[in-house]
Amino acid sequence: MDSSLGPVDEGTMVIDCDRCEVRGDACADCVVSVLLGAPPEIEWDSSERLAVDALAEAGMVPRLRLVPTEPDRALRAG
Repeated sequence: MDSSLGPVDEGTMVIDCDRCEVRGDACADCVVSVLLGAPPEIEWDSSERLAVDALAEAGMVPRLRLVPTEPDRALRAG
């Protein structure tokens, strides 16, 4: 676990755009870019993830297109 991120609660998803394998190609169609622009890294707790999933399911925003280069780092809890 990367200690530079500080403590991360179970259920928190860390989205590090710098480590996404499809960065650039998929950014325009990713919920992160639509909602926030393309930040280097963000963290969503489980309630935020559920909210974004609900928005995507309703067709209001695109789905998260993250393809992490280090899968265990992107989602720390399943």
